[in-house]
Amino acid sequence: MASSIKISPSILSCDFSKIGKEVEALEKAGADYIHVDVMDGHFVPNLTIGPDVIKNIRPCSRKVFDVHLMISPVDNYIQQFAEAGADIITFHPEATKSIKKTIDLIKKYKKKVGISLKPKSGISLIKDYLSQIDLVLVMSVEPGFAGQKFMPEVLPKLKELKDIIKRNNLSIDLEIDGGINFENSKIAKDAGANVLVSGSTIFKQNNGDLKKNIDLLRQN
Repeated sequence: MASSIKISPSILSCDFSKIGKEVEALEKAGADYIHVDVMDGHFVPNLTIGPDVIKNIRPCSRKVFDVHLMISPVDNYIQQFAEAGADIITFHPEATKSIKKTIDLIKKYKKKVGISLKPKSGISLIKDYLSQIDLVLVMSVEPGFAGQKFMPEVLPKLKELKDIIKRNNLSIDLEIDGGINFENSKIAKDAGANVLVSGSTIFKQNNGDLKKNIDLLRQN
């Protein structure tokens, strides 16, 4: 697992009237990834952007597009998001009939594979597939809406995943998403996260100073 901390700002919290400019500004501010939350109103109770938006903002940044698919059945949409410009495609084990098939489908399009665990989803769901993937996204809120409060009860899951990864000498990034701010980012990193997703904190704190907020999250 990479030891350096990566920051993946969630564009769910940006100003959608100028989304391209926001993505450009995030790159200039030092973001490592651009986190894109895709929700279908079915798997989670909200609707967000689709592949066409990703395709349109792809030219605005050379950064890794970290695309979190909260959609079901997920296999139906992998090709569209891969061709739109996703670099990492993360899915939920509950959103597919075959985790192995979905992993293979993402790899077919030469994309990195992530699997996400909701707060109540156990590690047992994905343990057998860890050697085949690049990233585990631990949700620290119930997926569906931005601006929720961080759930510290997911930290033991993060620690256990870190131990499994270390014990088996796996090369997997551990990402955390949900209510990440300057106060809880340190405990998330201490628990094993090396990729932090943050939306409201990056876009709204310190009068929207993106660079300052990204640096603070990385250093805290």
